[in-house]
Amino acid sequence: MNPTPSPAASGGAPPLRLGTRRSALAMAQSGLVADLVREATGRPVELVEITTYGDTSREHLAQIGGAGVFVSALREALLGGGIDLAVHSLKDLPTAEPEGLALAAVPRREDPRDALIARDGLTFAQLPPGARIGTGSPRRAAQLNAWARSRGLDIETVPIRGNVGTRIGYVRSGRLDAVVLAAAGLIRLGRIGEATELLDADHVLPAPGQGALAVECAASNAALAARLAELDDPSTRVAVTAERSLLAALEAGCSAPVGALADLLGDGQAVTEMRLRGVVGTLDGTTLVQLSTTGPVPASPSGAADLGRVLAAEMLAKGAAGLMGERAL
Repeated sequence: MNPTPSPAASGGAPPLRLGTRRSALAMAQSGLVADLVREATGRPVELVEITTYGDTSREHLAQIGGAGVFVSALREALLGGGIDLAVHSLKDLPTAEPEGLALAAVPRREDPRDALIARDGLTFAQLPPGARIGTGSPRRAAQLNAWARSRGLDIETVPIRGNVGTRIGYVRSGRLDAVVLAAAGLIRLGRIGEATELLDADHVLPAPGQGALAVECAASNAALAARLAELDDPSTRVAVTAERSLLAALEAGCSAPVGALADLLGDGQAVTEMRLRGVVGTLDGTTLVQLSTTGPVPASPSGAADLGRVLAAEMLAKGAAGLMGERAL
């Protein structure tokens, strides 16, 4: 993270106050965005650490609802004028648009896949019978159990909480055989080298919006919103809009066992199509509803949202609605 320039270095403009959670990962992500904001606005940026309910609660995310538990305090600070902008992991954002706030930018996405960190350098297929895999995500549990069953493997998914270091520590201490974490978080923390396998989306679809960051500001601050919009990556925005639209149409929160990924496809020279995949499953992996659709790249986020709603309707017709309650680990 670059040092925050003094007000004098920016023509006396006061620093922009960027709200962030206190975890090492959140601070790393916010530091990356702070650098981009400095470049776009020419103003100094200071990080303001804010504790959210999701940081203090010891309950599993599936039990406390997931959606919004990591963002509400940041949004309250924005609306109250305590900060000028906030950075979130996009997968943590509720799909409902908040009144008074603007999703000003979705910067270029990092690797959206999940990563396995297993003892002794093992891959998923090499895990021993009865392997204990830690995850706090019903989505991961459902797909890992289904994948294991398809390969004749016997695994146990174990609910865990904690930051990246704590979770990896469960493997290093021998309490678990493996844990599954977002590859993007490991990359941003400089710890991707500890992953023993990047899980192909053909086996485990990520959470909608995984790997992407969201930059919010007050909707009333049109000048700041316009400058932050320079950080937006159109390809990422279209992809995550489709994924989050599917999630919203399923009427599911970020703690539900829903995975989605929009891939932009091309011939090596130009992107011509977008493939959207979605999955909903029972925690034990015995039942999955998994569908995909491919079509021209949407010309706008609204077109991407339409694609998400269409795929969600197909999934609901195949029985996805009956799986929405599968959240408790």
